Order: sequence, then C-alpha cells, then structure tokens
Amino acid sequence: MKKIGILFGMENTFPQAFVDRINSKNIKGIVAEAVQVDVVQQADPTEYAVIVDRISQDVPFYRAYLKNAALMGTAVVNNPFWWSADEKFFNNCLSKTIGVPVPNTVILPSYNRPDDTTEQSFRNLKFPTDWDRIFNYIKFPAYMKPHAGGGWKSVYKVTSPEDLWKKHAETDQLVMLLQEEIVFDHYFRCYYLAGDRVHIMPYEPRNPHHLRYVVDNPTKDKALLAKVEDYTKKLCHGLGYDFNTVEFAVRDGIPIAIDFCNPAPDADVNSVGEQNFDWIVENAAQMAIEKAQNHKPGEMNLTWGKFISNIFTQDAGTVAKKTKK
Repeated sequence: MKKIGILFGMENTFPQAFVDRINSKNIKGIVAEAVQVDVVQQADPTEYAVIVDRISQDVPFYRAYLKNAALMGTAVVNNPFWWSADEKFFNNCLSKTIGVPVPNTVILPSYNRPDDTTEQSFRNLKFPTDWDRIFNYIKFPAYMKPHAGGGWKSVYKVTSPEDLWKKHAETDQLVMLLQEEIVFDHYFRCYYLAGDRVHIMPYEPRNPHHLRYVVDNPTKDKALLAKVEDYTKKLCHGLGYDFNTVEFAVRDGIPIAIDFCNPAPDADVNSVGEQNFDWIVENAAQMAIEKAQNHKPGEMNLTWGKFISNIFTQDAGTVAKKTKK
C-alpha cells in the first residue's frame, strides 16, 4: 500500500477535498490521508510515498521533518531543499536568463542590521548607496516587498524617494525588493502542477481578497493565453516546482512575470471559487497519484529544476576535470 499524505495548517477546504478526491478514485494500492507526525528520528523513513506540503514554510519543525523524509525516499511536493533556498530576487534573475520578462528590480539591504552584527559586518557594503542609479532604473511609483515570503505581507507602494525611505524604515530587518510598477491591461494568476498542468485564471489584485478572481470580460486572446502558459511552464521547469502559482501583468500585449514563488498557493474554495477549486483538487490528486505510482522506495524521488540541475551538472563536470589534472 502506498500512502499519500498532506501536511497543512489553518486551511480547511483544500486538504480534505484533496484526500477525499484521491480516495474516491478507489485506485488499488493507493490511499490518502492527513500526515501524522510523531517521533522524528534521524534517517528514519516515513510511511508515505508522497507528501504534499502546505505549511512547512511557517513551521521549521515540519521543514526538518520533510527534509529527512525526502532523504529517505518520500516524494515531497515541493522539494523542501530547494524551497528552503529559494527567494524572489533569485527568481527574477532566473527569469531573465530564460527569456521571461520581469519588472525592473533591485534588492535593498535591510533597514536595521541583523541581530549579532555591527557596522564592521558591513564593511563590504558601499556607502552611501547610489540612490540616483536605483531611481533612474526603477522610477516612481514603485513597489517594495520582501525578497522572501508571500501572502501580500509587508508590500508597499512608494511614490517618491522620501516615501520610499519613510516606508523602508518600517521594514526592520527584512531584505526588500524595489520593483517598477507595471500598469497592466490584463492580469493572470496561473496554477501550475507537475506534468505540465496549467490553469490560467483572470485575476484582479486591486479588488478585495475575496473578489480577486471575479473579473469582468476576461480576455480570450488565444496567442496571449498561449504565451502565458508557455512562460508559466518555463519558470516552473526552471525552478523545479511541482505545485506553484505564477502571476503575470500584461503591459502592451507582453506578459510580465510579477510573482512566481508560491509553492503553497491559495487553494481555498472561498477565495478561488468553485470552478478553480475543482480544477486544483482534481489535478493535484492526479499528480499525487502519479507520483505514488512512480515512487521508488529508498531512492531520491524529488523534482529538481532544469536550471538548478544544469548548474550542479556543470559544477560537477568542472570539478571532475580539475581532479583529473
């Protein structure tokens, strides 16, 4: 019997629907349940072939549990090693290397120094910062948001240098991105699931949260939608995510990737709506079943992004050549 588990926190509608959908299919040798965590012993395999992670970004204990589970052969969705290292600034850098448009973006040092550091810790940081170069590149208005994290937390619209400095002073030790504003004609939020499953949802981020998926007269431009789907796949293939959402703002017909580091994306029926909810439940169930069926006990069953895999392969090859010399 191969078990599929889901690890979750405060969300209510998706986890049980996911478990029920898998079990309703009555596939021989496959069963789904909420993960049960008791004693976590080093190098001890879990009872799960697959675990879908919806909460470890907020619970370090769970993240440690999942890394051990993955090492011992569980297919964890999403890869906890890469998810631990990933952040939004790197994602923008990756996006540019693979040809997906992103807003002009810079990263800012934290306003307050991290704990246990002093001025001497920052002797490599040039002072004063060349703010004119930043302002000429980004322009105003702009958006400032944490380089790691999500859920629309600590996101600021800034309209001038003075406004930026005032709001930056509120961010304490957060490392922030400063990003140009994209005035858009259309906006999309796309579910992505392993196996190249993409579901494009018209989205209005300026609406109240519960109405963001309610869009009047969404575009039916097939060429534009095809480009959005293509960019979604490129980004998720590069990053190696099995479960993600990607957001695009369309300016002058060009989809610009705004946010694509959402490995535990909103899947609550009360916000995404019945149609989108049913799509994500069904396709997440199918993905998990396929991973359970393809699971190889005792082996690494994680997904690694093409970009990251290529880096490791190239580095390994370089090391091998140097070793031979």
